[in-house]
Amino acid sequence: MIRILLIILVALLLGTALAMGLQYDLGYIRISLGNYLVETNFWIGLALLVLLVVGSVLVINMFRRLRHGTGMVANWLARSNERRARRRTTQGLLALAEGNWPRARKLLTSSAEHADTPLINYLAAAQASFESGDHEAVDELLRKAFESTPGSDMAVGITQAQLQLAGNRLEQALATLLRLRKQAPHHPFVLKLLKNTYVRLEDWRELSRLLPEIRKRNLMESEELGDLERRVWHNLLQSAAEECRRHSGEPTASLEPLTRLWDELPGFLRRDEHTIREYARLLAELGDEAQAETLLRKVLRNHWGDDLINLYGRVKGLKPDEQLLVAEQWLKDRPNNPELLLALGRLSLRNELWGKAREYFETSLKLRRSRETMAELSRLNAHMGEGENSVKLLMQGLVKDSGLPDLPMPKA
Repeated sequence: MIRILLIILVALLLGTALAMGLQYDLGYIRISLGNYLVETNFWIGLALLVLLVVGSVLVINMFRRLRHGTGMVANWLARSNERRARRRTTQGLLALAEGNWPRARKLLTSSAEHADTPLINYLAAAQASFESGDHEAVDELLRKAFESTPGSDMAVGITQAQLQLAGNRLEQALATLLRLRKQAPHHPFVLKLLKNTYVRLEDWRELSRLLPEIRKRNLMESEELGDLERRVWHNLLQSAAEECRRHSGEPTASLEPLTRLWDELPGFLRRDEHTIREYARLLAELGDEAQAETLLRKVLRNHWGDDLINLYGRVKGLKPDEQLLVAEQWLKDRPNNPELLLALGRLSLRNELWGKAREYFETSLKLRRSRETMAELSRLNAHMGEGENSVKLLMQGLVKDSGLPDLPMPKA
């Protein structure tokens, strides 16, 4: 109320002053502009000046309001686009989950530009394109994903590697993963994918170099990792043996590739029964049965294994008689071990002790009906002139292996 009264008072004072001023002739205003000359009464000129100032202020205010209104419209349009993009993104992800690949790709790609997270849109659209079999579109969408979000090279690279692996493009996947590993040497998921790639490529040498890092980072269960390491090194042993075979005809050929690899094995594998047996078997196959026998004898003194004693009975040491005596010493602690008795029978044959060999085979067969023992005893009987017993054993083994049902038979 007081403000209104003050405004009225100021207006009255200004009106009074103006009325009083009009009674006086204050001259005129002359403006010369080029060839033009404008003359006007002072009060009229003042009024025009005031009108010009007021008009300028009104135009400026109008322009500001118009620009603000345009910004509001633009913001409204932007929010509308974002809402539409979110809705279409959700629909696209649902289509992807339902397996509707073409619809998913269309919705996700069209809404990516206005989406809050365009990276997700492009990656999901790349997945849909992969499922549709359009690999060129996959690469293009992954490129857009990379360009849409700074710092997304790792996420895009991992997705690319996964799709390459799923598409069985193993060499390309390997190149992608090696590039990612240079950027992040200890990234857990990159290491896992790299491990899977090496397994599928059967690149055992590179996998053997990667496994210590996987063990250090605890990226696999201990049992699973142990099985994988055993598989890797067994394959490397086989490869080393193949290399020895390829050079077997050369004058300077040796078992050095195989023995060198044995020295590279992790400690726990050099104590592993299956790995020791595989190494000894390869040594024997390559002609170094003496070294195989020495290794097996040393291991069996401290670590018993039926597979190891079975192989021990097959290899020929430098001194077959001493080899038999060593095995007979083990029989004192394991008198009812069928594998040891089978090995003793074979070692007796190697020493040409036919009767002792048959006794060992028969004792082993009483403890366990083994096809291998039956075959050995049958072969021995045949060479000792006992053809009837030999045939009988062969028939028993044949019937046992065939899984025939127990049926009545005519008596001879």
